Amino acid sequence: LSPSLCLAGLQEENSVTHHEVKCQGKPSARIYRKGEEKRKAGNAVRSAMKSEEQKIKDARRGPLAPFPNQKSEATEPPKTPPSSCDSANAAVTKQALKKSSRKSKAERQSEERKRIDELIESGKEEGMKIDLIGGKGRGVIATKQFSRGDFVVEDHGDLIEIAGAKKREALYTQDPSTGCYMYYFQYLGKAYCVDATRETNRLGRLINHSKGGNCQTKLHDIDGVSHLNLIASRDIAAGEELLYGYGDRSKASTEAHPWLKH
Repeated sequence: LSPSLCLAGLQEENSVTHHEVKCQGKPSARIYRKGEEKRKAGNAVRSAMKSEEQKIKDARRGPLAPFPNQKSEATEPPKTPPSSCDSANAAVTKQALKKSSRKSKAERQSEERKRIDELIESGKEEGMKIDLIGGKGRGVIATKQFSRGDFVVEDHGDLIEIAGAKKREALYTQDPSTGCYMYYFQYLGKAYCVDATRETNRLGRLINHSKGGNCQTKLHDIDGVSHLNLIASRDIAAGEELLYGYGDRSKASTEAHPWLKH
C-alpha cells in the first residue's frame, strides 16, 4: 500500500489497531515505540506497586537484620524525658517512703528505754574503766565519748528506806576508811537510799563526787523498782574522769568526809 492509503485509513478509522490491519506490509516504528512505552509504563507501575507492598511488609516485620560485617544503627528507642507530672509523683513517693522509714520520737524513746532496761538487768557496763586518781584513790575514767543525755552507768547498790539508811550511815562514819557510798533520793513521795558501800565489781559505785561533775542522777523504773542511773550532763570526751554530785549530805557525813563540800 502507498503511504497515502495508510494515512487515509488512519484518518478514517482513527484507531491504531485498524491502522495496523490496513498497513500490514510496513509496521510503523512509531506504533512499536508506543507499544514499548506502554509496556515500560506498565512495568514501572507494577514495580512501584511491588515496591510499596514490600515497604508495607517490611514495616510489619520490623527492621531488617544488618548484613554481616555491617554496623547496625542503635536500636534502643530514644528516651523520653520525664514530664513534670512524673517528677512530682516520684518526689511525693520518695518523701512518703522517707517519712514511713523515719521513727517517731515516742518510738525512739521506747527503744532507748528498752536498751537501758537490758543494760541494767544484765549489769553490763561499757565505755569506762577504773583508774587511780591523785588525792582520791580509785575513780572511773571514760574510755569512749558520751554525748549529753546519754546513759552512762547505774549507781548500783542496796535500795533501802530512810530509816535503815540512817543507821548504816552512822556506822560508816565511825570508820573513815570505809568511805561514803550512799545516795539519798525521793521516789513517789518517799525517801530512799542507794547504799553501794559493799565492795562489788560494779563501776558506778566508784564514780567520785563533784558538784560541777559531768554526770547527773536520774531515776529509772523497772517493774515498780527504782534504779539510780547516771546520765551525761554534757558531752564527755574519752579520758575524762566521770564525776557527779552526791547531793545534800548530813552534817555528820560532811564532817567525816570534807570533800563532799566541793
